[in-house]
Parts: sequence; structure tokens; C-alpha cells
Amino acid sequence: MIKEEIQQVKQRFGIIGNSPDLIRAVDIALQVAPTDLSVLITGESGTGKEFFPQIIHQSSRRKHGRYIAVNCGAIPEGTIDSELFGHEKGSFTGALSDRKGYFEEADGGTIFLDEVGELPLTTQARLLRVLETGEFIKVGSSKVLKTNVRIVAATNLNMIKAISDGRFREDLFYRLNTVPIQVPPLRERVDDILLLFRKFSNDFAEKYRMPPIQLSEDARKVLLEYRWPGNIRQLKNITEQISIIETTREITSDIVRLYLPQYDIERLPALADNGAGFAHEREMLYQVIFEMRKELTELKSVVHNLVSGSLSDIPHHVYASPSDVQMPQVTVTAPVMKTFHIDERETEEVHPEHEYVEENFSLEDAEREMIKKALEKNGGKRKKTAEELKISERTLYRKIKEYNLE
Repeated sequence: MIKEEIQQVKQRFGIIGNSPDLIRAVDIALQVAPTDLSVLITGESGTGKEFFPQIIHQSSRRKHGRYIAVNCGAIPEGTIDSELFGHEKGSFTGALSDRKGYFEEADGGTIFLDEVGELPLTTQARLLRVLETGEFIKVGSSKVLKTNVRIVAATNLNMIKAISDGRFREDLFYRLNTVPIQVPPLRERVDDILLLFRKFSNDFAEKYRMPPIQLSEDARKVLLEYRWPGNIRQLKNITEQISIIETTREITSDIVRLYLPQYDIERLPALADNGAGFAHEREMLYQVIFEMRKELTELKSVVHNLVSGSLSDIPHHVYASPSDVQMPQVTVTAPVMKTFHIDERETEEVHPEHEYVEENFSLEDAEREMIKKALEKNGGKRKKTAEELKISERTLYRKIKEYNLE
């Protein structure tokens, strides 16, 4: 039985669904709201994380103070300190006057730092000081200012991996993560999918003044099987597209599949975590490919050593057991060469006189190639490329510099 207070909050903020994980997330937000503890909201992109800081603010004693939402991933690295903490006149080119930052403006209220994992390390140090002492310094100033702000942050990153990669401060993570709230992905809220679809179809029917679309039984099955990598945002966008584009109001599975081009892939079960610390299935798939390439490289090395007569250089683990190979009896003669069916046109690749070069196919290579192709596909437009890759523009900019793709 869902508590009446939670039902009222869901209705007030337009939260649809009854999954236990969702209800627990709302319950934690209500429990922590009266305190001034920092909260870190985690979850995939498109799950609706932005509702929870509003619930916390409106349910707290700060509800009459200012609520400021800041998308940390959308602010250029060179200006984010000025945006958050303000600046003095003349502190940098273009600073024509003094400016208050968000922490000064929101004194007595709440700041929501969305995509907090995208903050530069220098800004993270400033933010840690605010959390610990309530103090900050404007850019270009030496005067210490005080602020009384409640901080709620959100991220879709694997923060433990970001810490291990040196991209996020561990001490800041623990200060932000005083109370964690995990927002479940839509694929873990299967019973809520049809509820959300019905809500969106009715909303768009009212907005565009048309009858709401209805799903056939087979269409419902397609929606329930799909993994929804874009979560609620993707479901809402697809519902709107179908509502506008389709003339029929009875939507079949064939129609739904037209709007889910990755249906056959995305309905497969999620790959299990292999312990290598991968945050997404796509990275895990890359790892499988890398292992296959490694084995292929090793096989080429074996062939090279056989042709050159260097059987002793063959990796030990390719034998079934040491007794299977009698080293002194092995001779590489023409008949043996025929056994391998090596075409004369291919001998150049494994000729003994040629130095063997091992292939090096890393995760960075795959990431660089993926970004390069996405940039080419979108005509170099970084915003569209970032949206397609589901990363922030700042992350894309950093990767472009890192891989020299400018």
C-alpha cells in the first residue's frame, strides 16, 4: 500500500508509475527533505531525475527560498566558475561589471547541480569548500563570502569509475552522496510502460486536438519487450511522433517497430556485468571484440613462427599439453607448408624476413573511431553529435581534443 503522502507528491509533480524502486526513491526524497543533507541522485539519462530535487526543495523549509537548476554539462569549462561563484569587474576579458553567481543568488534556497560529474576538477575543489564550510570566493576576488545553500546533485555517470579514472574527486563524491537516491531505468519498470504511454498519448491528443492513439495487443507486447535505452524521454518522444505522423488511431506492432529501428537489438537481455567495471553494454561488447582481435593476433603470430621455423616461440598455451609436442622432431619442410595451404600471394604477410607487428586494438581506438564517424555523419556539428552519442557537449569537446579530431 503506497502512503498517501507519496501519492499526493506523485500527483503534484506528474510522476506516473507504481514500481517499488520508484516509490522508494520518492519516499527517500520526502524523508530527507526536512534536513539540510546533500543528496546525490543517480540514474540513466531520461529517467526523470530532475523531478526529485524539486520534490526535496518544495517539501523542505527552504521552499520559500530560490530554487536554481544548473546543467553543469552545458556550461563551457572557462566560464563555469563565474556562473557558479560570480566574478569581479575586470577579472577576465568580458567581465565588464561585478556579477553574482548562483551560490550567492540562491542563498537560503536550493541549488540543483545536474550532470555534476562533468564539472572540471578545479571547480570540484571550489564546490567541496562550499559543502564543507559554506564559503566561496568570486573569480578575480580575494574576499571570502558565505552562503547558506542546500545542494542536490544528479549524474548519469558511473561515479566509482569516474573516481578511479581521476575525473572526479573522491572526497567530493562522499560529501555529495550523503543521501543517495537511485532512479530506476524504464526497463526495470515494465508495469509502468503502458501507464506512461497512455498518459503521453492523452496529453498529446489534448495538445494537438486529435483522438488519442490506442495500442493493439501485439503493439503492447513490443513496447514491453523493448529495453528503452533512452528511458521515459524516449517513450514520450516516440508517443508524440506516432500521434502526429500516423493517421490511424489503432497502432499495431508493425507501426511501433517503424519507430524503434533498434528493436531487434535493444530487446535482447542486458549483458551481465563481467567485473571489468564497464558501465554500459556497448563497452562490454567492445571488450568481447578486443579479446577476439587479441586471439586473432596471437594466431597470426603462431603461423608466422611456423613458417619461419621458430616453433619454440609459439605461446605455450596453444598446446594441449607439453607432451603433445616433440620439439626435436619438428621440421618445417615444403610438405608441411602445403598442409597449411598458404597461398603464395599471402606469404608476404608472414615471411620470415619481415618483422611481425602485433595489432593493437584498444577501447580508446574504438571510441575515437565512433566519435569520428558520428562527427562526419552530423557534418561536424557537435551538439547533434553529442546528442547521438548520449554524452554532454563538454565531454565531446574534451574527447575531440584528446583524440586530435579537430
